Formats: sequence, C-alpha cells, structure tokens
Amino acid sequence: MISAADTLEPMTTLAPSSVMGLREHYQRVRLQTQAICEPLSPEDCALQSMPDASPVRWHLAHTTWFFETFVLKNAVPSYKPYNPAYEYLFNSYYNQVGKQFPRARRGVLSRPGLAEIFEYRQAVDARMSELLEDSDTLPRELLDVATLGLHHEQQHQELILTDIKHLLSCNPMWPVYRERTPEVAATPASMDWIEGREGIHAIGYVGEAFAYDNETPRHEVLLQPHELAWRLVTNAEFLEFVEDGGYQRPEFWLSLGWNTVQAEQWNAPLYWLKQDGIWNQFTLAGMAPLEPHEPVCHVSFFEADAYARWRGARLPTEAEWELAAIETETAGNFVESGQFHPVPANPAARGMQQMFGDVWEWTASPYTPYPGYQPAPGAIGEYNGKFMCNQYVLRGGSCATSESHIRPTYRNFFPPDARWQFSGIRLAR
Repeated sequence: MISAADTLEPMTTLAPSSVMGLREHYQRVRLQTQAICEPLSPEDCALQSMPDASPVRWHLAHTTWFFETFVLKNAVPSYKPYNPAYEYLFNSYYNQVGKQFPRARRGVLSRPGLAEIFEYRQAVDARMSELLEDSDTLPRELLDVATLGLHHEQQHQELILTDIKHLLSCNPMWPVYRERTPEVAATPASMDWIEGREGIHAIGYVGEAFAYDNETPRHEVLLQPHELAWRLVTNAEFLEFVEDGGYQRPEFWLSLGWNTVQAEQWNAPLYWLKQDGIWNQFTLAGMAPLEPHEPVCHVSFFEADAYARWRGARLPTEAEWELAAIETETAGNFVESGQFHPVPANPAARGMQQMFGDVWEWTASPYTPYPGYQPAPGAIGEYNGKFMCNQYVLRGGSCATSESHIRPTYRNFFPPDARWQFSGIRLAR
C-alpha cells in the first residue's frame, strides 16, 4: 500500500503573491495527492481501463513533470532533467514542448515503477521547496505558473479518483477504494423552481486570486426570463425516465446522442447494474443499492439533455448557472468530506442547493472562448484554448473536487458522450 504523511483536509487557495503561502500550498497539495493514493496497491496504480483514463502512476509522474518543465527549467539555468526520457513519457498534450507517448497506451508502460515515480516526485519536490523558499528574485510570471501547476495537480487528483473508479468497476469482485461514512436515511425533496436573473449581466472572473484563462475576460450577457430547479435531479427521478423507455425513444435524443446510445447500447447511467430485479450502483465504496434520493451521477451530456426533454424542461446555460451561483455560498460535498459520492439534498433547506460539490452539472453551453479571450503565449497557452471544440461546459465541482479548487466562474468541459466523471443534472425552464 502507498503511505502518505497527510490526510484529506480543506485547503485554502492562496494568491501567488504570497511567497511563503505558495510554498506551504505546494507542500499541502502534493501531500494531498499522496493521501488520495493511499488506499491503492501498486497494481491499482499501473492499470489503464480505457483510453480516456490514465494509470494513477502516470498522473503522479505527469503532475511532477509539469513543475519540472514549466517552473524548474525556467527558473534554474543549470537545471538538468531528472530523466530525459520522462520528457516524452509524461508530456500530456503540449506540442510546443515536444512529442508525447500515445495516451491510449499509457497502461503498457511497466517502467518506471511506482517506487521510481515517488522518487521522482521527491526529487522535484525538494528542488521546488528550495526555489519557493528563496524566491525574492523570481519573476511574478514564474510564481503564477507554479500556482497554475498546483491547480493543475488538483485537477489530476480528481482524475485519479474518477479513473480508479472506472478501473475498479471493471473488476467483478467490485473492490472498495474506501469505505463511506454511513448516512442518515434521506427523505424526498420536491422539485421546486427558483426564478433566475434576466436582462443584461456580467459573467466571468474578476479579481486578484487564481482563475484559469478560460474564465476571462468578464463580459456582458443577455438572459431571458427563466427558472432553475433548486436541487439536482435524483436517482429516483432518472429511474422514471429509464423505466419509461427513455433509452429506447429517439424523440428525446439529439441525433448524435441517439447514435451513441445505439452504438454503445446504453440503457442506464454508467455504473448502474440491475441484479435480481433490483437496481444497484458501483461506488468507490463498492457495489451498493441505488439510493433514490441521491443526485443521479455519471450521465453524459446526451443523457442529461434527453432527460430534460422528457421532463419538458432543458439544461441551464452556463450564464444562467453562474448568475445563480454567485448568490450561493461556495460550500458543499467536496472531496474533503471523504464521501467520494454525491449525497441527497436537504428537504428543509431554502434557496438554491447543491450548486457546488456532489456532481458536475452539465449546461447547454458549448465550450467556446469568451469575447476577447486570448490564450497565454507559449506552451502554457495550450492548457485550455485548444480544446474549445466539440465540448460542453460543466459547472460547480463534484464530490471528487477539492473545495479550494472551485469558484462560481470555473468552467469545466468534456465531450458530450463522457460519463466517467461525476456529472449530473440540474433542470431549467
């Protein structure tokens, strides 16, 4: 088993201008990654279950490669790579840095082993700690890249959980990643609607703390009258769609979505399994009965859109979602809770609920640049901008997201057929 010196705990997002804060933030984020990996065996860390997922071992190395490539090499003129082969093996998609080992074949790499990867992490961590301890001469641009690297690692912490969940689901023994804390029995919460803002409003990030470039520039949007559901769609509600033949009725599906349903033979959300007439779902705590009041999870954009049409509703736009979220406290069921699974809404609560945490919420908005968007120069500019094609925006974070990583303006994005992320549904009309 992998050991870690720290456990999951809330972390504060620190601005890059705080040098000592950045060093401490670096150490905590890196330890957080190890804590997430603690329940895993070396074998767990070596396997790749599908082309969209990566071995845990690769995530551990790639996030280290990021600091080595974009921080240490630029800050230390005499710096020599830990291993020149890693520049090829662990480059994800940065074409301006060099060639990359094929993504779909990352699971065939038996070397370097897990112990060697941790040695690599320790070596780079030592150099980064020295650099951030004595950084009076470091340019602000380099500190900004180091901060970007920490948020990049938090993204990969979430990917470790989603990828290992998919991997474990392929095992008929239904392995447990980590046991869940028993929940109090949930009660139903009716689907009520809250009026959203209308008229001309500004969206997008503004401020001094960290945000990704795709959250900017701030700009005005025009919103028509609309309402948003106060909570997420539940398993019980989605099950009604399933039992009404939703996956066999093309009238609810976009053409490409219907083609995908037919080709992939979908008949329920990912990880749902009907056994002896009873629906169960695979979780990071193993196979469990389908909890009716939990938010439905692991649905694609196609499924979310089809369900909304079946209900006589639609998905919110990202502008509608953001303007509702800025009036909501950024609190929820994040990775720090240790649940690793969405939890039911509180039926006694008032106002918008579950906006943050639990599941990423699909929006009706394609992932495109904001007016006036300009990617950063150089290889770092490949981080977001070049993916603005054939993707849809998700908002709010999930039970696998770190609380310090999310904000109302955060724009996640995935292809419309992606299901292995913790993605769910909020309705609009």
